[in-house]
Amino acid sequence: MAATAFHQAIGTLQIQSHSLGLRQEISDGAVRLPLKSFKLELGLSKRACYGSGQRKLSVIQASASQTSVADPVLSPSKKNTNESWKKSNEAALILIRHGESLWNEKNLFTGCVDVPLTKKGVEEAIEAGKKISNIPIDMIYTSALIRAQMTAMLAMTQHRRKKVPIVIHNEGEQARAWSQIFSEDTKKQSVPVIQAWQLNERMYGELQGLNKQETADRYGKEQVHEWRRSYDIPPPNGESLEMCAKRAVAYFKDTIVPQLLSGKNVMIAAHGNSLRSIIMYLDKLTSQEVISLELSTGIPMLYIFKEGKFIRRGSPVGPSEAGPYAYTRTLALYREKLDEMFN
Repeated sequence: MAATAFHQAIGTLQIQSHSLGLRQEISDGAVRLPLKSFKLELGLSKRACYGSGQRKLSVIQASASQTSVADPVLSPSKKNTNESWKKSNEAALILIRHGESLWNEKNLFTGCVDVPLTKKGVEEAIEAGKKISNIPIDMIYTSALIRAQMTAMLAMTQHRRKKVPIVIHNEGEQARAWSQIFSEDTKKQSVPVIQAWQLNERMYGELQGLNKQETADRYGKEQVHEWRRSYDIPPPNGESLEMCAKRAVAYFKDTIVPQLLSGKNVMIAAHGNSLRSIIMYLDKLTSQEVISLELSTGIPMLYIFKEGKFIRRGSPVGPSEAGPYAYTRTLALYREKLDEMFN
């Protein structure tokens, strides 16, 4: 069982709580499993996936005497508790809105319709990758939509560390078994990619597939502007920004923040509205401030998570070069190590 658990530690490991014989009274704490050659620190969280309220376990930290999924260029120091991480460690958080999609190009409402990138969108994703090529990435989260996934994968082709992004499949026992990696060296050179519908663009309801200009002509510019830019007014049979924020921020807090607490550097490739929702939470924006926030396609934003706080180091406009990012001492050291390895 220990070997199986460790093989899955590359991603956000999920093990049914009943298979470990855990009792309900430990559901709010941390579980430590002392094993012969390595240890796993697990935290319980209640995840929702299309309405499922199944209680599962997710990996917060994994360490081993001879094998590790941590980046050997810059491995974080070992700490015993999440609180210790919170006080002494920093982690990078990168947010990228997907590159231009085929429906962006056609000026159509896209929402949750799954369309790919244009040639320009592919180029934007590659340029985004160049901007973050010197920033460590240990975990990638994308929406369930192909345009966000393409953006993440294309961006990673430019990273100097040359790790391979690998989609983690947790749909069932067979998917988990068939996608296992049995080489520890290969694991070290991989970055797990988690797909989550909670990071999807907000659902535009009956506007999806309609031309934006024709819709404005039909319903009036003020009405369409209200649907697109108000915080709590949804389009017909769709989601408001407030509704989108509820699912996106909950997922961010429940699933991604624990990874940052453990010292993992995280990239999120998602959409204008799901990312605006997360930025609203990170920057403590009001509902009025967030509706005026515009995010360009393919422009990465950098945050540093340290001492329980998120510090923005790059603006939504984004720099034309990677250099203008205000690197922390840790990120500067990481870049120096990359220079030594690859120059």
